[in-house]
Amino acid sequence: MLLAGVFFALMNVSVKYIPDIPAIEIILFRSVFSLVFSYSMLKKQGVNVFGNNKKLLVIRGVVGSVGLISFFYTLQKIPLASAVTLQYLSPILTTILGIYLVKEKVKPIQFVFFTISFIGVLFVQGFDTRVNLLYAGIGLISALFSGLAYNVIRKLKNTEHPLVIIFYFPLVTLPIAITISIFTWVQPVGWDWAILLWIGICTQTAQYFMTVAYQNANVSKISSLSYLGIFYALIFGFFFFGETYTLMAYVGMGLLLLGVILNYRVKNPA
Repeated sequence: MLLAGVFFALMNVSVKYIPDIPAIEIILFRSVFSLVFSYSMLKKQGVNVFGNNKKLLVIRGVVGSVGLISFFYTLQKIPLASAVTLQYLSPILTTILGIYLVKEKVKPIQFVFFTISFIGVLFVQGFDTRVNLLYAGIGLISALFSGLAYNVIRKLKNTEHPLVIIFYFPLVTLPIAITISIFTWVQPVGWDWAILLWIGICTQTAQYFMTVAYQNANVSKISSLSYLGIFYALIFGFFFFGETYTLMAYVGMGLLLLGVILNYRVKNPA
């Protein structure tokens, strides 16, 4: 999950380097790369491309697509800090949904630790009063559907190869992205193509590590590790874009990390 976070962060950095390309178009290109790469790897390994539990696989693709597209939409429409803050509700929702969907046991104290982490996110990212109810609602939809996607991955633990689960994500997303891109297309030029390819590589690698993590570990603990993505964002922001941070941001980082560590140390019953 830590490796997945690094590659997701590299992907985000790369997206910032091509601000003129619409977000849905970036999703289209990364979906094409992921679809081709996943299909090639599955064929090479002799794994059934379409898997065993097709119903759940399609559901994973649908909920994952809704989560991804709505998140990118909020990134385009509201300030980054607010969009990311809303998205960081997904680990909490993942844990809550996990109680009902995968019958995982979560101790009440873990919700206290999640709260500590989320307060840390608020310190780092802050609130933005410019966000109206519509965009806030879309951001919450993104977090909710991300939580659903992670739990579906968990349910597929014993039936599917990680690459099959990844394969269904672009398989479902691609038709949606193509349809929307017809109306918003911006032609990539020069280095845009190389960056789009790199985004695809980062996404594929991150998705693989994330899928393996969710298949083989407790959902609540793995989802809490996704909070560390904020550290990657802060570090890469400093080195790639010269972004600096206030004392309150560092206080938030400390709270965030404290909540993650405390939650990780909780012993969950089987």
